[in-house]
Amino acid sequence: MSKRNLFSLTRWWSIVLKEFLQLRRDRVTFAMIIGLPIVQLALFGFAINTDPKHLPTAVIAGEQSAFSRSFIAAMKNSDYFNIVETLPNEEAGRRALAQGRVQFVLNVPTDFSRRLLRGEHPSLLVEADATDPTATNTALAALPNLVQPVADKDIKGALAHLNGSPAAFNVEVHSLYNPEGITQYNVVPGLMGVILTMTLVMMTGLAITRERERGTMENLLATPVLPIEVMTGKIVPYVIIGLIQATIILVATRFVFHVPFAGSPVAIYLAVLLFIAANLTVGITLSSLAQNQLQAMQLTVFYFLPNILLSGFMFPFAGMPKWAQFIGNLLPLTYFNRLIRGIILKGNGWADLWPSVWPVAVFTAIVMAIALRFYRRTLD
Repeated sequence: MSKRNLFSLTRWWSIVLKEFLQLRRDRVTFAMIIGLPIVQLALFGFAINTDPKHLPTAVIAGEQSAFSRSFIAAMKNSDYFNIVETLPNEEAGRRALAQGRVQFVLNVPTDFSRRLLRGEHPSLLVEADATDPTATNTALAALPNLVQPVADKDIKGALAHLNGSPAAFNVEVHSLYNPEGITQYNVVPGLMGVILTMTLVMMTGLAITRERERGTMENLLATPVLPIEVMTGKIVPYVIIGLIQATIILVATRFVFHVPFAGSPVAIYLAVLLFIAANLTVGITLSSLAQNQLQAMQLTVFYFLPNILLSGFMFPFAGMPKWAQFIGNLLPLTYFNRLIRGIILKGNGWADLWPSVWPVAVFTAIVMAIALRFYRRTLD
């Protein structure tokens, strides 16, 4: 047997050194080696919360009495409710719930104190946006436990005879949009955004990077066409792919998972088109940053991970810390989840959808401008 066929530590070590040198030159891969563990630790360790607290709550104060103020204070002290605004009437409360500005609305009747002092056992009404049962169930379960401490604090002395059994007052809960708390009603519409994000960003990034590796992209840009013409022309097939995927998911949502459709199909497809545009611009931008298909795949994973964890798809958005909500508010999937769930489950109209439409449009315009800039630099 010749020496060449024997295992050589010298040759083996040369290959090891070559791989380390190649990794050092591949800055994107090296950044992913360091960045992914840090991002995952931060997201799973600090941002993810399966017991959301400090959920945004509005109050419709029909009266300002010691009893109503004590109950509101008890809600705050429970840590589940964060009073963020006072609304004038029930219509404003329904609008706030439809737009997703608040998770709960406490309605204090105008005659609450009078009926309480008469021993009529009045009710306080709490309306909840129950599209995501995970975000509301624990908080709603805590509400009945707040009644007795408030009664013990304020109903005493000459009023002590009112504090007995049944309770002096009670809390009536109305769970809106998903009263049965069916998880599929929340998860299945959100899956549309997750699937579109994963497939469109990856396909666009890999397809264009593949053309760059083969040299066909440079040949195309050598012809008398503008970069914007090249990019918009290349993404049209992926728009059609995205619409086909969205249609498959919508059919399954309605006929397989039996999710009720309260909104307009036209509104759904317009929201889908806007979201597809946002994802395709991200894919083009990542492909311009990547030097090869492996880097494009790595960048896609790095982009996809915060989207799925911080958008409100898997975990309640309002229960995350402020810094995680800030990052989530930069991601188009966060707004698309609100749009698609708002249309399908709440029947939202354009006035309710606009607060989630314009951020996606701005995101698309900014990322497209970045993509154009990188294309001019790398493909001239």
